[in-house]
Amino acid sequence: MVRNIAVIGAGFWGQNLVRNFAELGALHTICDSDESRLKRLKSSYPEALIEPNYRKVLANHQIKGIVIATPAVSHYLIAKEALGAGKDVFVEKPLALTLKEGEELVEQAEKNGRVLLVGHLLEYHPAVVKLKELVDNGELGKIYYLYSNRLNLGKFRTEENILWSFAPHDISVILLLLGEMPNQISAHGGYYLHQDIADVTLTTLEFQKGVRAHIFVSWLHPYKEQKLVVVGDKKMALFDDTNPKHKLSIYSHKIDWVNRQPVPSKADAESIALPALEPLKLECQDFLDSIKTRKQPKVNGHKGLQVLKVLYYCQKSLEKNGGVVVLK
Repeated sequence: MVRNIAVIGAGFWGQNLVRNFAELGALHTICDSDESRLKRLKSSYPEALIEPNYRKVLANHQIKGIVIATPAVSHYLIAKEALGAGKDVFVEKPLALTLKEGEELVEQAEKNGRVLLVGHLLEYHPAVVKLKELVDNGELGKIYYLYSNRLNLGKFRTEENILWSFAPHDISVILLLLGEMPNQISAHGGYYLHQDIADVTLTTLEFQKGVRAHIFVSWLHPYKEQKLVVVGDKKMALFDDTNPKHKLSIYSHKIDWVNRQPVPSKADAESIALPALEPLKLECQDFLDSIKTRKQPKVNGHKGLQVLKVLYYCQKSLEKNGGVVVLK
């Protein structure tokens, strides 16, 4: 493997990207503005170069791929400069903080013939891959609705609200499972720690085929919960990412009609066996493969832009105090 990847931003999440690219034998440079952090990482990854100035990284011709794990507010600028420097780019979610900026990055990547991978990690999760398979092959039957909870205490942010911080994960999975964009969105928010930054949001997505999805996110919650439920007319599925043993379970519940009244017939959960693969490593490998083959990554710029578009309209609804917004 050629060492040609630079990770820009080696903080809370960036350190995981550094580890994975190092384990894959592709890490060339670690870039971070915190020089004490760089020194600590250098001791763990002595084969990697360290550099506090990201523009010097972009000027290095040995580096082919740039991984951006900086705060969301800087994603657009660094990605734009990286693409302009002829680099392939892996940018953590969200792609940008405005729809216009996201569209510009996708257009620039296509114009320059560059790879643009957006870090919607759950699309690489073995449980989500299996769940997509179950939905597509009709195992769950006709999909009625989906709902997701992504709850925790912290990490509080000041440059983005809870919707932009937590909900991209769930939006990307819902769009993947349904294979379509919503046609209507409404989002309600609660503002408790800061008058302009929502700490809690509840979003409803309505789709053309009649499916509805609900997304509840909060960083003011007493415990961590990351669950996605898919309800079909044959079976129901639960993706529980905080359960170490049973990530994906299927419930073969039935609804019987007795005297013209619906009566539930409950069944025990069936835990689905999954390969023990780290989603982040799969994502990093996809980026490396795309650089080598020049094929589109699993989560390309267009997919990242779809999530960004949904976020954009969710924000519009928040600003209208939950008013329904129709997607154009």
